[in-house]
Amino acid sequence: MNSRGPLLWQLGELAEIVQETPRVASLYLDVPDWPGHLAGQHLDVRLTAEDGYQAERSYSIASPPEDSRLALTVERLDDGEVSPYLVGELKVGDKVELRGPIGGYFVWRWGDDRPLLLVAGGSGVVPLMAMLRHRSAGSHKTPARLLYSSRTFADIIYREELDRLISAKDGLTVHHTLTRDKPAGWTGFTRRIDAEMVKEVAWPSAQQPAVYVCGPTPFVEAAATLLVGMGYEPGWVKTERFGATGGG
Repeated sequence: MNSRGPLLWQLGELAEIVQETPRVASLYLDVPDWPGHLAGQHLDVRLTAEDGYQAERSYSIASPPEDSRLALTVERLDDGEVSPYLVGELKVGDKVELRGPIGGYFVWRWGDDRPLLLVAGGSGVVPLMAMLRHRSAGSHKTPARLLYSSRTFADIIYREELDRLISAKDGLTVHHTLTRDKPAGWTGFTRRIDAEMVKEVAWPSAQQPAVYVCGPTPFVEAAATLLVGMGYEPGWVKTERFGATGGG
């Protein structure tokens, strides 16, 4: 999306904070000179301490290209250098340094009519949510399926928004799996992703879907291997490993 030469640092002002889970918050930023982005891209955040020490981390962009505000969804890591500040100390009106957008491989554009298969582990759902929001804003709805693995029910990021998107009945289905605890009455999966689960959720390979997988490295490698094992061409399966959503 960026064609203006080298990426420069610019300031974003925090306009709103939305607590998604006990450890995850979405930060909505006003960035006056933002050049625009594609669903699936990420950006860098830089913090500078009073003594001049700087720390940088990359975070996926949660907002779709259509939104006027830029959204980052950040998981607080107790031993992190950046995330505890972003999720816990940053207040409305504060400014942070941003550089982006970054990445041109792990992106989805509205108008791609192939069935869309999204596979997320934990906060790996963030760039995939940008894709679903982008899809929702378009006039023609590509059939889409999301398989989303979380530790517990309380750890499901965007749970209520996903329910709203499903209720539109426009060709999106969401399949959850919980790997630790499950609440009473839970009807979703209750295990780590496996071949049986993938076969139940994924599009048949004959439909040649567009596939995006994001999460921790072991999760991504397992999911990609399972998809290739059921006949998906490796070139269909675009992957992004942790680092872009919560590296500290």
